[in-house]
Amino acid sequence: MTRIIAGRSKGRRLKTPGGLATRPTGARVRQSLFDVLAPRIPGCRFLDAFAGTGAVGLEASSRGAASVVLVDSSPAAIASVRENARALAAAAEVRVLKQDALAAMAAFARRGERFDVIYLDPPYDGDLCLRALSLVSTSDLLTPGGLAVAERFHKSPLPETIGRLVRMRSLRIGDHVLSLYGSAQEESSPS
Repeated sequence: MTRIIAGRSKGRRLKTPGGLATRPTGARVRQSLFDVLAPRIPGCRFLDAFAGTGAVGLEASSRGAASVVLVDSSPAAIASVRENARALAAAAEVRVLKQDALAAMAAFARRGERFDVIYLDPPYDGDLCLRALSLVSTSDLLTPGGLAVAERFHKSPLPETIGRLVRMRSLRIGDHVLSLYGSAQEESSPS
């Protein structure tokens, strides 16, 4: 069962689509992520690009993010995300898009939309994570001092640098690794 960990919606259950197509980010991983991101969340613009159940983006909303965009291509996942956002009374600050995450990110970049935190948790098999980070690197999707966070299986490491992005920190939580990337041209810290 997936629940919101902290903030105004603490303890609220999240609906998850049936089957194995959606892998919700576990509570331990979310807790570790938000322990690191805590000072950045209040008032931030947050993108959850492979949203699944929306647990990460809705956690950001619960903790005070000013706006959250949740993107997923799965109709079942998007139905769950929309239901979860309504149940948490977060619909006013949460935008839900049923779209391919890479296409959505490219569209945001073309429109000049920028985010303080971009969370990437695509399916572990394949190269979607690296492609998404490359897109972040070659666009202006991140605000100055912003972070891109990638969740991966610990046996599928990501490079230390990806274009203009440099890995600032990695956290291993069980079989998962969170890699935090910032702009190589900035002297910002992830915590």
